Amino acid sequence: MRRREFLGAALALPAAAAMPDKIGIGYNTYCLRGLKMTDRQHFEQAAAWKLDALFLQDSLDPRAMEPAHWAEVKQWSGEFGLHLETGGGGILPKTPDLWEANLKQFRRNIERAKACGSPLVRGVLAGFRHELPLPTIEANMELAIKVLRAVRNEVMDAGLKVAVEVHKDFQAWEHKEIIETAGKEFVGTYLDTGNPVFTIEDPLLTLETLAPYTMTFHLRDSVVYEHPDGIAVQWVPLGEGTIDFHKIIARARQLLRPEVRIYIKPITGRPITVLPVRDEAWWAKWYPKARAAEYARFVALAKRGRPYEKPVVQEDVTGRVAPAPYQAALAYQQKEHMERSIRYAREVLKLGIRSA
Repeated sequence: MRRREFLGAALALPAAAAMPDKIGIGYNTYCLRGLKMTDRQHFEQAAAWKLDALFLQDSLDPRAMEPAHWAEVKQWSGEFGLHLETGGGGILPKTPDLWEANLKQFRRNIERAKACGSPLVRGVLAGFRHELPLPTIEANMELAIKVLRAVRNEVMDAGLKVAVEVHKDFQAWEHKEIIETAGKEFVGTYLDTGNPVFTIEDPLLTLETLAPYTMTFHLRDSVVYEHPDGIAVQWVPLGEGTIDFHKIIARARQLLRPEVRIYIKPITGRPITVLPVRDEAWWAKWYPKARAAEYARFVALAKRGRPYEKPVVQEDVTGRVAPAPYQAALAYQQKEHMERSIRYAREVLKLGIRSA
């Protein structure tokens, strides 16, 4: 058996029956982006909160892409006793001329993840469904498969798997098809409970569909409710939204592999998004193959929901720089919402190994 075949067989082992009673938790560093922390400061913060893991996402450290720094990150992981996971950003070229540049960056992210000691390399396909680069959903799925297959050898040789983030782009059944077709021996899922609501999907359904492929599990809450123009969605601190995390964690304990860590990932301060589900043209363009039974679960979720009524600074808008006073308020809010969310995960969901 050749080395790649051996690694493929090892990485494709079947899932265990259940997760352990004590599940390690960490936080996703993107949620504290307003604090502009270095990687070392994130390790110190995770240790101060007595967490078990750290997901280093979209690092703002000025040395983030220096190989010497990657060795430091691996060393800090051992120093603080924190399981580390990391990776890169977008992997789909927005235009054909960016194909080689995207692959180069993807391969660099694989190299970085390996050097940092991460068992996976995170990748995201698109920010939103309407930002996918090609005209049809099927064409974009084929493009994703092509990109993933292009780095298969590098991923396998590094002993890693690509963890494709469930984002605001594809539904769970589409993610599953991408993984199965590209090759589940080297591609898996970065499961985020906050993004499925943007693709008219109940996060519990997402978990049930993608559990066999899930390598890393990130908890984010949302309010989902009926709106005169459709269905509104908005991210809120963990435990303060519409999503039933008691059910989600119960199913996760049954379905996920025991080595999967759970990361707390509140991204708040963004305004509501209204999904125009009464617009036939919207359905025809973006969801021509939507599954009625799956959408019915999302509608049931919306019928149970209501708007978020707690105080919140709503100025964190993608692509727009907030005024300085708002930046300070957002930074404070990001840390306070993270602390609230971690407390909910520990006290209500009974997650975490280390005691606070």
